[in-house]
Amino acid sequence: MRRFDKRVALGVALIGLIGLVWLGATGGLIWSTLDDAGRAILKNTLGERIMLLLLMWAVSLIAVGSALRFLVSYFMTAPARLAEEAQVLLGTDVKRQLVPTGSIENRRLADLFNQLVQQREALRDEMDTRVQEAARNTEQEKNRLAALMSELTKSVVVCNLDGRILLYNNRARMQFRALSQAPGVAGGGELIGLGRSVYGVFDRKLVMHALENIQHRLQRGASAPSAQFITTTQTGQLLRAQMAPVRSVQTTAGEPVQMTGFVLMLDNITREFEAQSRQDHILHTLTERSRAALGNMQAALDILEYPDVEPDMRERLLTVLREETEGLGTRLRELKSSALDSTVLRWPLEDMLGADLVAAAIRRIEALGGLAVVATEVDDSLWLKVESFSLLQALSYLAERLRQECVINTVQLRLSMGTGRAQLDLCWTPSAAKLTDKVVPGWEHDPMRSGGEDTSLTIQDVVERHGGAFWFEREAETGTVFFRFLLPLAAPQEQLETSSVVRNESRPEYYDFDLFQASAQSRSLEDSKLSELSFTVFDTETTGLDPANGDEIIQIAAVRIVNGKLLRHENFDQLVDPKRNIPAITIPIHGITPEMVRGQPTIDKVLPAFHQFAQDTVLVAHNAAFDMRCLQVKEKVTGMVFDHPVMDTLLLSAVVHPNQESHRLEAITERFNINILGRHTALGDAMATAEVFMRLIPLLAEMGIHTLGQAREAAQKTYYARLKY
Repeated sequence: MRRFDKRVALGVALIGLIGLVWLGATGGLIWSTLDDAGRAILKNTLGERIMLLLLMWAVSLIAVGSALRFLVSYFMTAPARLAEEAQVLLGTDVKRQLVPTGSIENRRLADLFNQLVQQREALRDEMDTRVQEAARNTEQEKNRLAALMSELTKSVVVCNLDGRILLYNNRARMQFRALSQAPGVAGGGELIGLGRSVYGVFDRKLVMHALENIQHRLQRGASAPSAQFITTTQTGQLLRAQMAPVRSVQTTAGEPVQMTGFVLMLDNITREFEAQSRQDHILHTLTERSRAALGNMQAALDILEYPDVEPDMRERLLTVLREETEGLGTRLRELKSSALDSTVLRWPLEDMLGADLVAAAIRRIEALGGLAVVATEVDDSLWLKVESFSLLQALSYLAERLRQECVINTVQLRLSMGTGRAQLDLCWTPSAAKLTDKVVPGWEHDPMRSGGEDTSLTIQDVVERHGGAFWFEREAETGTVFFRFLLPLAAPQEQLETSSVVRNESRPEYYDFDLFQASAQSRSLEDSKLSELSFTVFDTETTGLDPANGDEIIQIAAVRIVNGKLLRHENFDQLVDPKRNIPAITIPIHGITPEMVRGQPTIDKVLPAFHQFAQDTVLVAHNAAFDMRCLQVKEKVTGMVFDHPVMDTLLLSAVVHPNQESHRLEAITERFNINILGRHTALGDAMATAEVFMRLIPLLAEMGIHTLGQAREAAQKTYYARLKY
């Protein structure tokens, strides 16, 4: 749609009015010079033809209007478009040549702009080179920090004093995914993200109490103050948090150290707590019941000491002793099993190259003395997920027992790929009749002893911890005998749910130190600067264009903008089962087939998660009226009311560039030199809309539009704001 230029209508009206005035003045002048006879002749001549004269006047206005429209476009609109396009080049980092249009002078101006742009880009390139050289050390430090945070086995979250998250690592993202009430939909993305409040997970009073303790210790001069607390999440998970302060930099000697934020190191201790509770219960039960059992046994023994005890009584007393003894044994076995479970929980399974495990086993066994170890048929490409200490202890125990009981001098280690698991074999060639099938079976159930150290663990405990298997086998052809462990392979590193759009960076943008500067002052969103707000840019794909009459959402995706940065990896992308057919005519547009949405969560599960993902942000969409209508018609079904402030990039583009012919998303991205990946997919369009929105903000600022309220007011005055859904 292209709006009608009011300047053309105003020009035609003005020229028409001038023409009428001129004709009237000329006619009056001629009339004044004629006598009565001349006036009668003129009146008779023109009286019946006055309408023809007015018709020709109107026809001339049409010709004048066409000429004016061409002249306005040639001499006025073309320079205005040139100014808007030049403004894009001036206010953004877009690199492209302006297309000369309009008059010769306008074309010359476009050529001059292109020359200036080339000079500017040359200067920018030179400046960028110098900046890159100067910032190399800083970049190295940032990469080291990113690598450190990514590889830490602890969940780390860094917040400012307002509780807004400004840094977190992959482990924390996975931790929060486990805390999500809808892990299958949002994957924890609605709980953690840059700029989000940590109080969505933790009780504010608990965190503030810990902060106060740390601040008091800082004031008393403590060198390394910290605080710990345990809290329960909404999903019933038990978290242990250790808090440490982030301190300000001292610019002058003697300046007091201020606390600018805090670090949370998180552990999910739910399983550990449950195991400890079970062990405490068993220990308590053992203590209480054992007291009564020992009393009964002592009484029975006292009576049995009498020489004249009747045979029936003696038999009953012996039965009591047997039952109480058996009960004590059962409770002791339960306590041992609980203790083993507690030990198992403390074993971390880590990725390890299989060849490294074999090499470590060789060193460990040879250190015991008396055995030679040879590695044969080791697959160097296998990665295992194991607890190396207990597994090496098991191999050492078996090797030492073979040496002692079976007179074995040499063992071999093999590592190969089995069916879905790795096969680790401890092999040997038996000496004459020293090893039989009756000797080896049962070793896996005995407590391990290796190098003079005893442990309550067995081979079976180690195998069960790894979720594997263990057996003894002979090879009939070679006569080789071996113990075989089936061990889990290292799983691929866990990926984010969405992997179809924009994965250029080697590490996610999970840090933003500028958020330390966030102000604690509260202000209404209408008066907040656009540069200070957080935004959720979203898009929906639907079965059709009439949500009020049955068309359903089949995909919804969003990405966040925090502190002026597009967080590409903090996105929401979910297919939705519409519980209706997807028209075949729409499939080539969005590429979503009925098979893709079958079995996906329904809208009543997806929208609550999206509502939490967009919490405390401004919603942004292109042609937002349609997307908001799709959400509005689902309020009764889901109970979710999206009362967020809404920004529309279509309207904002019309505010910034009123002379452009099109404000479609493709036209705007071409104007800003933005590449769209995955057009007409929800996440692809959301990414493109976010890029457009970030380029519009500085252009709005140049027009004096700085706050949310000013932007919304300007958008409502555009022609496109008349569209309703």
